[in-house]
Amino acid sequence: MKKLVFLFVAMSLFSCQKEVIQKEPIPIEISLKAQEILRANNQFGFDVLKKVFESDGSQNLMISPLSISQALSMTYNGAAGDTKTAFENVLHFDGQTRLEVNQSALELTKALLEIDKRVDISIANSIWYKQGFTVESEFIDANKEYYNAEVSALDFANSNSKNIINNWVDDKTNHKIPQIIDAINPEDRMFLINAIYFKGVWKFEIDKNNTENKPFYLADGSVKNCATMFSDAEFSVFYGSTFSAIELPYGQGNYSMIILLPTDDSSLNELLSQLDEPTWNDIIQNMSVPTSKLLFLPKFKFEYENELNDELIDLGLGNAFSDSADFSDICKDESLAISKVKHKTFIEVNEEGTEAAAVTSVSVGATSAGPTRDIFAVDHPFLFAIKEKYTNAILFVGTVSDPD
Repeated sequence: MKKLVFLFVAMSLFSCQKEVIQKEPIPIEISLKAQEILRANNQFGFDVLKKVFESDGSQNLMISPLSISQALSMTYNGAAGDTKTAFENVLHFDGQTRLEVNQSALELTKALLEIDKRVDISIANSIWYKQGFTVESEFIDANKEYYNAEVSALDFANSNSKNIINNWVDDKTNHKIPQIIDAINPEDRMFLINAIYFKGVWKFEIDKNNTENKPFYLADGSVKNCATMFSDAEFSVFYGSTFSAIELPYGQGNYSMIILLPTDDSSLNELLSQLDEPTWNDIIQNMSVPTSKLLFLPKFKFEYENELNDELIDLGLGNAFSDSADFSDICKDESLAISKVKHKTFIEVNEEGTEAAAVTSVSVGATSAGPTRDIFAVDHPFLFAIKEKYTNAILFVGTVSDPD
């Protein structure tokens, strides 16, 4: 009897212990080489966003620079000659060796994961190749070591192979993106896939009872009533000549959403024309200390899908899509080229926080050869980005033209 009582007391005491909640961001230090790759990833993200906005600017859109960069970086490990050079130019790998790129990617991934227990984040990579297709071992080894890629050979003629890949995507995005592969074509030899999932609760509180319909002014001059959240808290802000910015932290503060809001006499198009990596850094470095603000932010939820072939070709990666592509570091027995780069994203922003996901698939196939200072009202089209504080890594970036 005494033993039973003792065990009950011990268990009761243990269950009463409270987990210490980290309330301030934890500094992250990465090497100078990793910082260079990070800046390259951010600049590449802005390059792609501008190209996407040129064709899809009238709708809500979001890309993940980190997801696209990781999928293309895995593919880059198989490129040679002019194709390798094209990757380096488009991805801004200036002066970096392939080994340095890979080491920096691994370092950055480790830095981003598990830094904040109140933020759920995962980064997963996989490579699926046609059964019987000869793949260079150095290519596989590099992607396993530096991108933690899961590698599998599949019978591409079996209709279930598509389901196997899509089930992996569904699982890694917490069921937010259930499918990335529509069909496996006879010429397909390999799929290189990155999946990112993010879920963060706001550091500040947003009371659902304060959410109410407020006007949102669309770019065409029309007005919609949209469910708009309200918060009276301390936020860091930045005021430029053609836009203003506000930072909304998640969890302990390592991750945050930055909203860039064009002034009434400007536009998203003008904002994007000014946006590059140095400008982005200038905004972040000059954000004010947190001060009391009345924030009005519309709730929004959307999915976005785009085949990025045209955008990447316009940016200079055309060689990798052509009959002259050189992917001999993937396979020396067959001529290969990228047939499709497909990108899918999901985001939901509400009173609790943000849930977002992204998947990038690279298919490789055989070739034939100034507002009021106390109020920050997000009431017209805006740009948003989800980033990490100390690395300044951009996980997601997009635009909202219509919250509904």
